Amino acid sequence: MSRAETKERNRRALLDAALHRVTRDGHRARLDEIAAEAGLTTGAVYSLFGSKNGLLMALVADYLEPFYEEMRQAVPAGADLLGAVEAFARYYWRTCEDPDARAAVALQISLLDMALRDSELGERFATSVRAQEEQLIALFTGRAREGGSVTPGQAQRLATALRALFVGLSQGVALGLAHGVDEQYFADAARALAANASFLGQGRDTAP
Repeated sequence: MSRAETKERNRRALLDAALHRVTRDGHRARLDEIAAEAGLTTGAVYSLFGSKNGLLMALVADYLEPFYEEMRQAVPAGADLLGAVEAFARYYWRTCEDPDARAAVALQISLLDMALRDSELGERFATSVRAQEEQLIALFTGRAREGGSVTPGQAQRLATALRALFVGLSQGVALGLAHGVDEQYFADAARALAANASFLGQGRDTAP
């Protein structure tokens, strides 16, 4: 095995161990235990990720990148705004039906808890969330809407609202708190937001 292959193997082992420990233990997850589960030392963590927070942010990226790639594929390029948000909503619902959905929610909550406890991690986490939101903004910008097209500012308002809506709904589904919520509910909620002219603004760009 080449040096590059060994490095990638070790990186993958640490990410898998971090996923397991953070999902299970939350902020109590210890770096030495993560390294031990991966069959490595804490020195490998510092060598590959720079710090525990570096490992956690790599875990966030590793977890989210496939989600956003699949999301882009799920939303038709030629769809108008309402069609695009409905496709996005239906894709998000499918993630709630995944066998690992509860573990995914546990990871989300654990990472948020850790970010709230550590200001440096919190800043990096917020930067990552904003980068994720930029992908949603790009996905909706320029879509046809009421005889015009969606501006970046409108797309930003919608992306922020949709992210908050679906994170909350997915957690409710996982915890059994979202009674009566199904795929059509996700689609209807998304379309209601996208169709709200007063919320999005009448064609004006509301980006700061």
